[in-house]
Amino acid sequence: MKNITILGAGVMGHGAAQLFAQAGKNVHIRARRESSLEKARELITDSLKIMVEKEILTENEMEQTLGRITYTTDLHEAIQDADFILESIPEDLEKKLDTYDIIESVVSDKTIISSNTSTFPIKELTQRAKHPERFIITHFFNPPQLVPIVEIVKVDDTSEDVVNTTYDIMKEIGKSPVVLKKEITGFIVNRVQVAMLREAFNLMEKGVATAEDIDVAMKGSLGFKWAFCGPMESQDLAGLQTTQAMVGNILQDLSNTREVPSFLSEMVENDQLGIRTNEGFYNYDDNGENAIHTRDDNFLELQKLSQEK
Repeated sequence: MKNITILGAGVMGHGAAQLFAQAGKNVHIRARRESSLEKARELITDSLKIMVEKEILTENEMEQTLGRITYTTDLHEAIQDADFILESIPEDLEKKLDTYDIIESVVSDKTIISSNTSTFPIKELTQRAKHPERFIITHFFNPPQLVPIVEIVKVDDTSEDVVNTTYDIMKEIGKSPVVLKKEITGFIVNRVQVAMLREAFNLMEKGVATAEDIDVAMKGSLGFKWAFCGPMESQDLAGLQTTQAMVGNILQDLSNTREVPSFLSEMVENDQLGIRTNEGFYNYDDNGENAIHTRDDNFLELQKLSQEK
């Protein structure tokens, strides 16, 4: 699997293109507008330069990576020789289905078609597919060139060969793939994340802690530990009798609401969207550029440390 196509040049698309190219794959990245491709090219170059500064890549490796990426607005050109396609276009089902129709009319029967969706189940994505067995979900996390995990989601229609090949590709590009045993809304990570956010929002609504308090507490505890010792392993190390007692004492007092917090809805209604509007749980004056740079810088340090272990 040498020829990879990324459909969509947004946050996930350009990061995935960089990721595959770094791993030695020939990459076509396709967007509808030239301006989107130029932005993607700029972001990929900037990201690679930071990796060179951090001594994760050499200058030569950066140039080789850039040389493996082709940018195009032509869908047919992007997909005609693809072995593996990652669809990362906006979460509009009809647009996705129309795109898949074109893909299946052009590519080889052996081409694997994957989606980065976290919204639609595979059955909806394949409702018009000629070969539903070659469709699969590969859910990356932002920024995909740095965050190791990829959730692989299959259904009964998905061929085992497609699952195994996709798993192998993810390993080749340096990812830590997890294959879900069955499809479920939100997959693994987002379900756990939303459960934690529900309780964090509950603590804020009750006046127990501020957003900043919660961030500091989590970064200095679970965030620190879970990078190298996940929640289940952590319980083994603590002792399951301790876990049983802790869960028994706290569980009944946790929030079990199924409603979006009113304060969060009000923030969205008031255009407090985070870095996009320079205001969210925190205030920004640069569309979050410094915050993103700091985040990615820390991710790179963690990645470097992980590679050295």
